[in-house]
Amino acid sequence: MLDKIESIKIEAHSEADKISNETSLEEFRLKYLSRNGLVSSLFEELKKVDKESKGELGKNLNEMKIFLQRIYDKKKEQFDSALKNSEDLTDLTLPGRTYNKGSKHLITQALEEISGIFERIGFNVYEGFEIEDEYHNFDALNTPDYHPSRDMQDTFYIDSKGKDKQYLLRTQTSPGQIRVMEQMQPPVRVIVPGKCYRNEAVNSRSLAVFHQVEGLYVDKKVTFRELKGTLNYFAKEFFGENLKTRLRPSFFPFTEPSAEMDVECYLCKGQGCRICKYTGWLEIMGCGMVDPNVFKMVGYDPEVYSGYAFGMGIERTLLVKHGIPDIRLFYENDIRFLKQF
Repeated sequence: MLDKIESIKIEAHSEADKISNETSLEEFRLKYLSRNGLVSSLFEELKKVDKESKGELGKNLNEMKIFLQRIYDKKKEQFDSALKNSEDLTDLTLPGRTYNKGSKHLITQALEEISGIFERIGFNVYEGFEIEDEYHNFDALNTPDYHPSRDMQDTFYIDSKGKDKQYLLRTQTSPGQIRVMEQMQPPVRVIVPGKCYRNEAVNSRSLAVFHQVEGLYVDKKVTFRELKGTLNYFAKEFFGENLKTRLRPSFFPFTEPSAEMDVECYLCKGQGCRICKYTGWLEIMGCGMVDPNVFKMVGYDPEVYSGYAFGMGIERTLLVKHGIPDIRLFYENDIRFLKQF
């Protein structure tokens, strides 16, 4: 056994010069110092040696173990020291990794800005239901059964499973105005922002899902002049002081008289181009005085109360404000587009 001990010491001393990295150091430990290594196997053999020789062999075996452990510890200390020195050389002036911070979507920003503008002049915010019944979405808004907007090609109907009411995804946020008037008496001054759905062909100017903001003011002696002043105030706050606007006659089932509000084309500045169809103007909302039939549906006396209503599509309004060429960009989640706002 003494010959084995000396042979292992010579071999280990030779291999120690070849240890150059953590991997070779671990191989050294496994060969000599691990539970299944050469040192452990010699200690197992020592159990079978006679008592007279066991003392001296045990002493030589322990000395060999200490010798091998010192080789391992010395090499490990060298590698640990080298690793520490390399960490100390890290250039702390290098720029760190950057992460894109999340931000509010352009539509969310617009909804908050529009709500804030109207809240400053006394409007409250009401959020209606995205799933509505025909009564609130059409009947109470003076839209008869034969009106084309009630046909399947424009409205997403939901299977009512034999119930009396037929349900649908709201085509406008105007049903929220009806629900507000059903719950309170005038004066009523409210806006209703939210998501709407219409079964329309998707192109650069229209989507099947979009956002609207409806507005309603009901009180005694409310006039069209107040409507015009309110909308002009909003337009200048939202688009800028130098914006040119106009009202032109139109028709909506739930307002009489009705009008549409246009703003000067952002691209041609009123000269006429493809975007504005060579008119110099872009429509941003519909408006008008609330039809007396709507008041009757909610129990208001049209001889006592009058009011105005207006509604705008958020996406189309943003197209005008920022000169965005395609409405589909809002929903493509392209960070190159979204981070501009």
